[in-house]
Amino acid sequence: MRITPAAAVAANGVGSSLKRDLIASLVVFLVAVPLSLGIALASGAPLMAGLIAAAVGGIVVGLCGGAPLQVSGAAAGLSVMVFGMVQQFGWATTCAITVMAGLIQIALGVFKTGRITLAISPAVVHGMLAGIGVLIVLGQIHVVLGGTPQHSAIKNLQALPEQIADLHGPTVGLGLLTIALLLVLPYMPKPIRSLPGALVAVTITTLVALGMHIDTARINLPENLTSAFSLPHLPTGNYVAIVIAALTMALVASTESLLSAVATDKLHTGPRSDLDRELVGQGLGNLVSGLIGGLPVTGVIVRSSANIGAGAQTRLSAILHGVWVIVFVALLGSMLRQIPTAALAGLLVVIGAKLVNFHHVRQLMSHREAAVYGVTLFGVVAFSLLTGVGMGIAVAVGMLLHRLAHSKIVTEERSGRWHVRVEGNLTFITTPKLTTALAKIPAGADVDIDLMADFMDHAAFEALHNWRLQQERSGGHVDIDEKHERWYEQRETMSANAELARAGA
Repeated sequence: MRITPAAAVAANGVGSSLKRDLIASLVVFLVAVPLSLGIALASGAPLMAGLIAAAVGGIVVGLCGGAPLQVSGAAAGLSVMVFGMVQQFGWATTCAITVMAGLIQIALGVFKTGRITLAISPAVVHGMLAGIGVLIVLGQIHVVLGGTPQHSAIKNLQALPEQIADLHGPTVGLGLLTIALLLVLPYMPKPIRSLPGALVAVTITTLVALGMHIDTARINLPENLTSAFSLPHLPTGNYVAIVIAALTMALVASTESLLSAVATDKLHTGPRSDLDRELVGQGLGNLVSGLIGGLPVTGVIVRSSANIGAGAQTRLSAILHGVWVIVFVALLGSMLRQIPTAALAGLLVVIGAKLVNFHHVRQLMSHREAAVYGVTLFGVVAFSLLTGVGMGIAVAVGMLLHRLAHSKIVTEERSGRWHVRVEGNLTFITTPKLTTALAKIPAGADVDIDLMADFMDHAAFEALHNWRLQQERSGGHVDIDEKHERWYEQRETMSANAELARAGA
C-alpha cells in the first residue's frame, strides 16, 4: 500500500517530515546547480541568471505555487526562446519581458484559466520540446568542439564540418568525457546510479581538467555577487514585438509548468495540484526573477521527480533547495568558477537529446498525431519557436476538422428493404453527404438505419429527422437502430418536449 505524503506526516510526526524534506532538498539542490548553469549558458544569459532562477523558483514558487512537490527553476524548454530574445532585445529587456510574462501568468491564474492552458495538443507541446532539444544539441555541440554556436540551426549545420576540422583537443576531450559519463552512469551499480548524474559528470570532468592543468574556458561568475543582479529595462519603441515576446513566454512557460504539475501528480499520492494557484505562483516567480536579473522559471519535471524520489513530503523541500543555492553561491562561488564550459555544453547536449522522446513519438503515432509532432518540430528547428508552435496548432486544428468531417454512409437494397449504415461523425459538415445518400432511397420504401455515429450535432439530426418524417408520410417505415451513444433518440426526445412546450404556451 502506498502512503501519501500527508499520511506519512501524520503518522511519523513533523520531525520525520522535516528530515525527509531536508534530505530531498539537498538532492534537488545538487541536481539544480549544474543544470541551472548549463541552461544559462544555452540561453546566452549571464551564468548567475540560472542560479538566480533556481533560488527564486525554489523559494517564491515553492511558497506560493499550487503543486506542493513540484520544483521550479530555469528550464531547458525556454532556453532557445530566451536566447533569441537576448539576441534581439538584449539581456536587460529580456528581464523586462520575463516580468511582463509573470504578470500575464498571475492574471491567467486569477481568472482561473489553468485547465484551459492544457487544451493545447500534447503533440504540439512534445514537438516543441523536441525541436528545442534539436536546437540545443546543434548549438552546444560547437561548444563541446571548442567553438561558438551560431544563431540558427541551418548555420550551425553549415558550420559543423569546419568546426570538426578545427578541433580544440583538450576542450573536446572534456566535453566528450561529460557526455560519456552521463550515458554510462545509469548502467552503473545502484549506489553510484542513485547519485545525481549531472553533478557526478560535471564534478569528475572538472577534477580531470584541474588535475591535468588543462587550459580551457571556464565558468565566468562575478567576484562581487551583487553585480550579478541586473534591473530590467524597456527600450524606446518596438513595443509590439516585446508584448508578443511576453505573451509567447507566458504561454510556453505556463503550459510547461502545468504539464509538469500534472506529471508530478502521477508520481505521488498526496494532494493534487491546484493549477490556477500554480499559475499565480509561477507568475510571481517570473516577476521576481525578472526584476533581479534571473532567467524565466517553470516547473521542471527532472527536479520534481528527483524531489519525490528522495522522499519529499511537503513544499518545504523545494523552498530549502532554493536556500541552499543562495548559500552555496555566496560561500563556495570559487568552486563554480573551476567548471569548464565544455562540461556544461556536454551536459546540455545530453539534455537536448533527451527532449526528443521516442516514447512520446510512439504514443502519438498510435493516436495518429505524429504529423502534428513532426510539423511542430520542423517549424521550431527551421524557423522559430513561435512559428513552429503556430504550424503545429494549425495542423492539429486541421486534423480535428477532418475527423469531424469524416463519415461513412453506405446504402443498399436487400430483398425489397433498404439498409443504411452510418459511421463516424454526423455534423453540419457531413450533412450534405447524408442527405445525398438518403435521396437515393425511393419514397414509400421501408428503411433500416444502423446509426453508429460517434457524434451527431443538431444540423445532422434535423436533416435525418425531417427525412424520416417525409419518408413515413409517403407510406414507408423507418427503423433507426443506434449502436453507440443514443444521439438521435436524445435529440428526438428534446425536440418532442420543445413542441409540447410551444403547444402549451
